[in-house]
Amino acid sequence: MRHLSVLLFVLLLACCRGASQQQPASTSTTDSTTAVYQFKDASRDGIGKLYQGREIAQVMGHLGASWLERPEREREERTDLLLKALSLKPTDVVADIGAGTGFFTFLMAPKVAKGNVLAVDIQPEMIEYLNEGKAKRKITNVQPVLGTESDPKLAANSIDIAILIDAYHEFSYPREMMGHIAAALKPGGRIVLVEYRAEDPNVPIKELHKLSVAQATKEMKAIGLKLLKNDDRLPQQHIMFFGK
Repeated sequence: MRHLSVLLFVLLLACCRGASQQQPASTSTTDSTTAVYQFKDASRDGIGKLYQGREIAQVMGHLGASWLERPEREREERTDLLLKALSLKPTDVVADIGAGTGFFTFLMAPKVAKGNVLAVDIQPEMIEYLNEGKAKRKITNVQPVLGTESDPKLAANSIDIAILIDAYHEFSYPREMMGHIAAALKPGGRIVLVEYRAEDPNVPIKELHKLSVAQATKEMKAIGLKLLKNDDRLPQQHIMFFGK
């Protein structure tokens, strides 16, 4: 009996050692994740996930489509000035990331008559809006693209410009998304972030739905992009141009 007890003890010890040797692999995976993102209790308008010290904002879903299409949007945001700031060429291939209902997609389409607008969204309901808008306007150079939270589903070296209007601050996986978008740029391509100015307390937008130039520059630097220009012609938003 004593020998049996000793044998059982040795086997138990071996099992415990085996388990402890496997544990670091799991810890390593966790450490790898937390190296990019941190987590806390979610604030009222956030998801409790932090990137580069910024809490990611909650996504405005398809139920907010009417707000995207509000009649006063052009006057409030001066989308006409934004369109001029982009200096689009007729042959450009543009990716409208977080295209929503296509409000800005369909403004850009005539400017790239010999090119294409890839209207990317992660919500199937928004893709339906885009297809309906495309059919209604009889536009042939708009292509809706259903992406995911971490991948816009754009081919490498395929776009001249990617524009993100009030969308980047809501990305659940900003590092992964921007890495894919950067890889999709042609040589000399640009990424444009249009975000409400966090530096201005008079901009009547919730804090997590704003972004400062300094924060945006820090986050883009993490994927190898640099700030080329910050255009300040809009009344409430930055137009930040980034490139490799």
